[in-house]
Amino acid sequence: MSGEEVAVVAETPTPLLGEKMDHETALQLCLRKSRAYGGIARGLHEAAKAIEKHTAQLCVLAEDCDQQDYKKLVIGLCKDHNINLITVASAKTLGEWVGLCKIDSEGKARKVVGCSCVVVKDYGEESEAFHVLEEHLKSR
Repeated sequence: MSGEEVAVVAETPTPLLGEKMDHETALQLCLRKSRAYGGIARGLHEAAKAIEKHTAQLCVLAEDCDQQDYKKLVIGLCKDHNINLITVASAKTLGEWVGLCKIDSEGKARKVVGCSCVVVKDYGEESEAFHVLEEHLKSR
């Protein structure tokens, strides 16, 4: 099990020294750290419960979700409860970021399951990625 954790960390993109981290990389790093701290709710049911209980801090929605009612519900819940909403391009990418995949011996993600909605309940410890993501949310 610990070998899989090392593979996940090794695959995490990090910017070179002096380069500014973009918000998508920061989001990916924050989601991985949140998963390590048990602060992720994946899927509509878990996400809706977290938003309704006011434990949600951030919601991430996949743009390629084909069910419009799903998108409307998540967007509406986020607006009603003043939760920040970020969209990503692909549900498969989002699923990989939150650990819905198998990591092979080379550190590549295999058997990735798509995830259309993720809620961050706990960011874990603060990091540079957290601050970059926070600045991106304030600037929108």
